[in-house]
Amino acid sequence: MIQLDSVTLTFPDGDSRVTAVDRVSLTAHPGTVTGITGPSGSGKSSLLAVAATLIRPDAGAVLIDGVDAARLGAKDASDLRRDRIGIVFQQSNLLPSLTAHEQLTVMNELGRSGSRARRKTVAVRAVEVLDAVGLADHCDKRPHQLSGGQRQRVNIARALMNDPSVLLVDEPTSALDQERGAQIIELILGLTAKLETSTLLVTHDLVHLPRMHAVVTMVDGRLCAVPVLA
Repeated sequence: MIQLDSVTLTFPDGDSRVTAVDRVSLTAHPGTVTGITGPSGSGKSSLLAVAATLIRPDAGAVLIDGVDAARLGAKDASDLRRDRIGIVFQQSNLLPSLTAHEQLTVMNELGRSGSRARRKTVAVRAVEVLDAVGLADHCDKRPHQLSGGQRQRVNIARALMNDPSVLLVDEPTSALDQERGAQIIELILGLTAKLETSTLLVTHDLVHLPRMHAVVTMVDGRLCAVPVLA
């Protein structure tokens, strides 16, 4: 579970500071997707960065499975992010020279000792996760051989490699047409339910909001609840 409690984030702006996130409180429970929408510049990306432990807030708590990430040092926050959090970036950011399978297995080589002993297990895990996102037959394909929707599926699979309890998704449909975007949203909803992740999903695409378990709107750094359309 992820719980943001009165989180505030400011940035320097000349001689003063500008507030990007203003006393935001938000909880995402296991097996649910909470949609976050709002105009550009409203603080959505900043909120997601705080939730991902990429930025430390000025005030408030960021509780991930009961651990307050806002109080952790850089190394402990990095370890928590690696072990508990999956991040789906807006752009897939796949490495051009690697196959879909290698995009996932390379995560094993980053920032943790004992990677050699885990390689066989990680290779099997990568096949399982690619199968879960519908790419079992595309393991050996490189990014240029995949469609935009397939590349986004690899992006999602990569975020799931560490079996995270928290999944943070930033504009997953922005580069896709309506049909493929809907498929990606359905995939995230299905995986969230199956894996019982606590998912926060930022989107400008209002057509997908009725599928979310909860929806909030950010305006000028603050959250306001909005009803999900039937």
